[in-house]
Amino acid sequence: MSTHIEAAFGDIAETVLLPGDPMRAKWIAETFLEDPSLYNDVRGMLGYTGHYKGKRVSVQGTGMGIPSCLIYCHELINDYGVKNLIRVGSAGSYQEGIKIRDIVIAMAASSNSGINNSRFINADYAPTANFELFMKAAEYAKNHSINIKAGNVLSSDVFYQDDINAFKKWAEFGVLCVEMETAGLYTIAAKHNVKALSILTISDSLVTDQHTSANERASTFNTMIEIALSTLN
Repeated sequence: MSTHIEAAFGDIAETVLLPGDPMRAKWIAETFLEDPSLYNDVRGMLGYTGHYKGKRVSVQGTGMGIPSCLIYCHELINDYGVKNLIRVGSAGSYQEGIKIRDIVIAMAASSNSGINNSRFINADYAPTANFELFMKAAEYAKNHSINIKAGNVLSSDVFYQDDINAFKKWAEFGVLCVEMETAGLYTIAAKHNVKALSILTISDSLVTDQHTSANERASTFNTMIEIALSTLN
């Protein structure tokens, strides 16, 4: 048992899917996994382990934002021996050509978070995806005629911006979308020499002001989960 996860060692698989929303974790477990068992409900942050096509896999809610995500990633890596961490989350589009429910795979993650400032003084660290996981996901998408976008995303500490046009500067430099966790995930994975990938479904567009509902974000987005599960060894 770790501080925030009540599982025993061995209860969690080496590959863990990481939705921010614990209700999405529940939906993923009940929809995609065979015989899922609940190993955590501390603070309502649900975690399950089951099997997908005979391969053992876990799914763990992480909450919103880099600090919350890093708590769970740290414990999964250091207390439970997790080797592959795959974020499955929602994002807001920054580009006209990226529409609601499009899939974005984060090759790298920019951030307005100060998470790395204390580590890299007067320098910028560029957190990136694991190449092996990225290629598996991209190959699955190609073989199943799933149109994905891949590139740089923004991990923001701010959900409600004071300046509603602030996104345009990031968009100008090719950033595809905004979310709240990937830069932290990629950084901690690099620090501990484990693999990480972030697969995102566009739930909102800052360009068109289109939105999906909270219920849709919690219990749809099947394609993203299928891509994530395709990376299992």
